[in-house]
Amino acid sequence: MDMLWNGWGDPAKAAPLPETVTGLLRDLLGVKPRSTPALGLEDIRPPAPTAAPAALRALAAAVGDEHVRTDAESRLRHTRGKSTPDLLRLRAGDVTDVPQAVVLPADHDEVLAVLRACAAHGLAVVPFGGGTSVVGGLAPQRSAFVALDLRRMNGLLDLDPVSRTAVLQPGLRAPEAEALLAEHGFTLGHFPQSFEWATIGGFAAARSSGQASAGYGRFDEMVLGLTLATPEGTIETGRAPRSAAGPDLRQLILGSEGTFGVITSVTVRIRPLPEVRVYEGWRFGSFAEGAAALRRLAQDGPRPTVLRLSDETETLIGLAQPDAIGADLTQGGAGCLAITGYEGTAEDTAYRRERAAAVLTDCGGTLAGTEPGERWAHGRYSAPYLRDALLDVGAFAETLETAAFWSRVPELYTAVRTALTDTLTRAGTPPLVMCHISHVYENGASLYFTVVSAQGEDPVAHWTPAKHAANEAVLAAGGTISHHHGVGTDHRDWYVREAGPLGVSALRAVKRRLDPEGLLNPGVLLPTD
Repeated sequence: MDMLWNGWGDPAKAAPLPETVTGLLRDLLGVKPRSTPALGLEDIRPPAPTAAPAALRALAAAVGDEHVRTDAESRLRHTRGKSTPDLLRLRAGDVTDVPQAVVLPADHDEVLAVLRACAAHGLAVVPFGGGTSVVGGLAPQRSAFVALDLRRMNGLLDLDPVSRTAVLQPGLRAPEAEALLAEHGFTLGHFPQSFEWATIGGFAAARSSGQASAGYGRFDEMVLGLTLATPEGTIETGRAPRSAAGPDLRQLILGSEGTFGVITSVTVRIRPLPEVRVYEGWRFGSFAEGAAALRRLAQDGPRPTVLRLSDETETLIGLAQPDAIGADLTQGGAGCLAITGYEGTAEDTAYRRERAAAVLTDCGGTLAGTEPGERWAHGRYSAPYLRDALLDVGAFAETLETAAFWSRVPELYTAVRTALTDTLTRAGTPPLVMCHISHVYENGASLYFTVVSAQGEDPVAHWTPAKHAANEAVLAAGGTISHHHGVGTDHRDWYVREAGPLGVSALRAVKRRLDPEGLLNPGVLLPTD
C-alpha cells in the first residue's frame, strides 16, 4: 500500500479534527480555513518526462521495462517528502520537483546498473525508501532526475542467532522488519515516529533515532555493517563488531543521505523479543525539574527503555494522543508529563522500574500510573496524522529538533522557543510552541519542538523566516542543527557552518571520488559546486 500522496500514512487513518479543537484554534491563534481548497491527485498534471528515450531504454535494460514508471501518479507519489512545506506545495499543485521516472531495482547489481545508466545519460538519482523525509531530503537541485525506489529490495538476507545479527535490505519497511525478526524471536528495537512507513536504508542514511533509544540505542549504534553502491563501484564495511583497522567507513556512510551512494544492505545487531513492556507517566512541577530527573537517570541509572519529558505547554495540550488534544493527560492542570517505559525480562523490568521510581520520586516526581504511558504508547505514531488534520482546517503545523550537552539544554530550549515565537508573532501569526525531550544520553539530550500557528497568506513563505531564525538560534546556543531528522536541503547551509570549511572540503573530496558527476541527490547535505 502506498502512503497518502499529499499527507501522511494510511488514508484510512486520516481523520478530521473535532469541532471543539477547530474552534480553539480559531479563538486562540486566529486560524481560518484556506480560501483555496487543496487539489486532488487527479487535478495535477505534471510535465511530461523530458529524459531522452535512450536514457529510459538504458534504465529498462537495467531493471526491466515493468520497473521503470513514467506515469503521472507514480511520479507525483515520489515528489518531495513529508515536511509541511512539501505537502503545502503539493496541495497547491507545485510539482516543479517531480522526477523524470521512478526506477525499481531488485538487488545490488541492478542498483549499480541504474547508476551506470544515469551517469551515461546525465540523470541525477534520488534514493527513495519510505519517502518520509521532513527536511527536503528528496528535493534535489537538479531538474532531470530519477527516483530510485528500493521497495523491491525488502528482504531479510541473513540472521545469525549466535552473534545476534541480521542482514536487512534497504527497502524493508520497519514493521515488516520487526515481523521477520519476530519469527526468530528477535527485535531491532527501533521505533521512531515514522516507524509505520520508513525503511531500513532510510534509517541508516539519516542516522535515525527511535523512541526507545534510551534502551536500544540510536539506529547508527545498531549498524554493524553496510554495503554501498556508487557510480564508481561497491564499498562493503563491517567485518567485525569493532575494529581498529583505520577510520570506520560505516560512519562516513551513516548520515550521508544518498549523496555518496545507495545503501543496498545493512547488518544490524538484534535483541531478544522482550517478555514484558510497561509504560507509565510521571508528573513534575516544571520542565527544569523534570529535565534534572531525566539527566540523573541518564547519567547514573537505571535507564528506562523509553524516557521522555513534555514541557508545560505540550503537557497541557496533550499532544501525544490526538484524541486527547485539549486535555491534560496528568489530570493535574499544571506541570510536565514524563513517560518512562521498560522492556525486557520480567525480572529485569521490575528491578529497573523500582529503582527508577525511587530516583524520580527523589527528584520531585509524582507517579501518574500506567494510563498516561499506555496512552502515549497507543498514540506514538499518530502525530503526523494530526499535522495533516491541522493543515486541512487552515492551521500551520511543523516540527524541528536539535540536541545539546546537558549544560546547554536550558539555553537551547529558551533560544529556539523565543526565535519561533518572535518571528511568527511579527508576521502576524502568533504561534503555540511546544517541546519535549525525546532522547537522552549520559552527556546531553535532544529537544523536539512542535509549532502551530495560522498559515498566513503564503504558508511556505510564512514559515521560512521562522525556520531560519530557529536554525540560527540552534547554532548560537550550542546545539546541533539536527539530532535525527537529518540535513536534507532545509538544514544544509547551517550544517556547512557546523561542520566547518575544512570538514566540508573533506566531504566534497569523498563525493568527487565516489560520484564524480555529482549525480547522487545533488544539493542535499552538501551544496552543489
